[in-house]
Amino acid sequence: MPELLTSIGYSTLEWTGIIIAALLIGISRTAISGLAILVIPLLAGIFGGRASTGVILPMLVVADLYAIYHFRNAAHRPTIARILPWAMLGLVLGVSVGGYIDDRHFKMTIGLIVLVCILIILYTGRRGAEVKPPLSARGMFILQAVIGTAAGFSSMIGNAAGPIFWIYLISCNLGKSSFMGTSAWFFFMMNATKLPLQILVWNNISARNIIPSIMVVPVILGGAYAGTFIIKHINEKPFRYLVLGMAMVASINLIVR
Repeated sequence: MPELLTSIGYSTLEWTGIIIAALLIGISRTAISGLAILVIPLLAGIFGGRASTGVILPMLVVADLYAIYHFRNAAHRPTIARILPWAMLGLVLGVSVGGYIDDRHFKMTIGLIVLVCILIILYTGRRGAEVKPPLSARGMFILQAVIGTAAGFSSMIGNAAGPIFWIYLISCNLGKSSFMGTSAWFFFMMNATKLPLQILVWNNISARNIIPSIMVVPVILGGAYAGTFIIKHINEKPFRYLVLGMAMVASINLIVR
């Protein structure tokens, strides 16, 4: 079996990273949403900055397809429509910036983005229901522009837009089901848009990236299925902090190495 996996063109270390990433991405879709943030610096450390985004993205699309099926009737479409144009602008900015920096700076950028996202998660988790972004029409427009552009940029550079986008969803006062459904559909549209950009502009996705993503579909789905049980039997808060701590260490390593 190891010989079969390595014959595709990945080392044992790379396959280990891909399988761990697939499992964590699957679990994050049904249990602990912040878990996927650990995948980003992990694979960037193994594959390199820009290359890691091409490895992660096909797996995210597979997980997104599961998520939109699971939450197929829960998305709040007006909430997505208001921020999507700004997110697409952020994608364009991300493509432009990512095309002109070398891999060392790319990994530093990923590390910084993930650290900012971790701080956002910790802040919103600490403040809880007290987090109330401006709700006036002008305030919401500014929030949509800033959050949408930042989410698109960080999604393109490091697949790390989740915590940024959650701030916008918090401001919209959505119920839990609508929150999850809206998030699922937003990121499916973002990731589906990023596929041709990664392939045609960055030349970052080929059959070498796609084949492993297809092979680990059972791992992704198994993680998603396992997540429905995990969420019922663990204390999520300390586990989340453990994951964030590991992601922070990995991100700092990307920045200073």
